[in-house]
Formats: sequence, C-alpha cells, structure tokens
Amino acid sequence: MPLDFTMSLMSVAEFALWATLAFLFWKKGLHKRFPALNVYLALRVGSMPILLGLLYVQAQPWGHQYFPFYFYPSWAVYIASAIILFFVTLEIFRSVLSAFSGLMRLGTVVFRWVALVSAVASLGSVSYTHPSVALIPDFALALMRSVSILELCLLAFLGLCINALQLSFKDLAVGFGLGFGFMSANDLIYAALSPGNSSLNAPLQFAYEGVILLSVAMWVAYCAMPERVRKPVVMPANSTIYRWNEIAAALGHGTQVAVQQPANSFFLTDVERVVEKVLTRNLQGNESK
Repeated sequence: MPLDFTMSLMSVAEFALWATLAFLFWKKGLHKRFPALNVYLALRVGSMPILLGLLYVQAQPWGHQYFPFYFYPSWAVYIASAIILFFVTLEIFRSVLSAFSGLMRLGTVVFRWVALVSAVASLGSVSYTHPSVALIPDFALALMRSVSILELCLLAFLGLCINALQLSFKDLAVGFGLGFGFMSANDLIYAALSPGNSSLNAPLQFAYEGVILLSVAMWVAYCAMPERVRKPVVMPANSTIYRWNEIAAALGHGTQVAVQQPANSFFLTDVERVVEKVLTRNLQGNESK
C-alpha cells in the first residue's frame, strides 16, 4: 500500500532529524566517547534513504516484483541495529557509572549476564521447526525485544539512581538513555497493540512514528546545547553508594574488605562497671587489712 502523504512527510522528517543528530554528534567529537552509538548513527543515516526508496518502489501497484529487494535489506538492517543497540546500551550504562569504577566493573558483568538471559528467553520463544523466509521477521523481532528489555532496565536504573549518582538530566549520557528507553517502550507498546498485518497508514503507526520523532528531536537538542562538564563526584565516607563502590572494586582482586561495625556502647558500659566493682572490692580489702 502506498504511503500516506502525512506518513511520507514524517518519514522524511525522521531522516532529516537523524542526519542533523549525526552531524552534531560528529561535529562535537562525541564519536570518541560513544563509538557504538557512532556506528548506530552511521547505519541509520546510511540505510534510511535507501530503504525509503525501496519501500516507495515496492509499494507502487506495479512494484510487487521488487518486494524481495526491500524485504531482505530492511530486516538485515533491523537485525544489525538490534546487535549494535546492545553495545550502545552497555556504553551508556558504563558512561553513567564512570565516576564509580568499582560499580561500573561489577555492573558490566551483571549487565552482560542479564543480556544473555534476555536474549535466550526471547529467541527461545521463536519456533525453528519449519525454517522458512517467515522465520527472519520472528527472529529479528525477538532479538530486538531482548534489547528493548535492556533499554527499559536502563531507563528504570536512571530513574531510581540519578540522585544517588549525582547525575543531572542535562547530562548527555542520561539524555541518550532516556531517549532509548522511550523508544523501546514505544516498540513494545506498538507490538502489543498492533494487529498482525497492520497498515503503514494506520493511526497507531502515526503515534509510533511521533514518539520516534520526539525522541530524536530531544537528542538533537541535547547535542546542540553546550555539554555540561562533569564535576568530580564527592561522597562522604559513610555513604551507602561509596561503601558499595569500595566493595565492588575489591571483589575479584583477592582484597580483604574491612566492614566497620558500630561500637556496642552497652557492652563497654557493662565492662567498665565490672572493672569498677573489682577495683572497689580490692581497695576495701586492703583498707581492712
């Protein structure tokens, strides 16, 4: 089915936003800080005009014979995007915890295990009994679903720990994490509400595309603004997150961690009383002699 004029306009606007984001991203040298995100942006900017052109051709009444030329490249890009997004999510997670080396190292290990479990659970739901071309979309959607779960976990982590980590919503890593979290929630909601063979001109598709436009526009605003310089994080020695970071830094290095226990004032008071009684008795005995 040919694209509606409004949907075509939204698709062109999405490509323009991705291109603007990529330009600002590379201009500010952010590809050195976020190399995986740099690869993802290059994939989106490079593949989107080609896929839009192929979609336009195969959507024409005379273009049904060109459907394979759009089907295989589009799902190949989708699978590649899912794989790259795993590294992008890990990259943002490590950037958020960069001030806490111990928690970052331990969190990276936990993140990889969660990603493995999520991928196995999602890909295990795909039926491989009858291999065919129809298996490609099922496999790609299951893989992207596992990555979306990780992005939602990152969004929940930012919401719960942003104050404890002394981060700001103006931080670039936080902005990217929020955007990917919103987009993953958008994907899961669309997959749950969309019928099997929904039209590209359906109202739900417009809402889905609108969330993508807002997320990319938010990233453009983040990259356009002067980047907020991170200040050294100063934590009191008795803070919980400081102790967690010290314990996490010591794990796996054979270091003995000394956990401070509060002094028992009642026990010391009893000991002092016993000592005073013994000294008093001894003095009384000496005086009687």
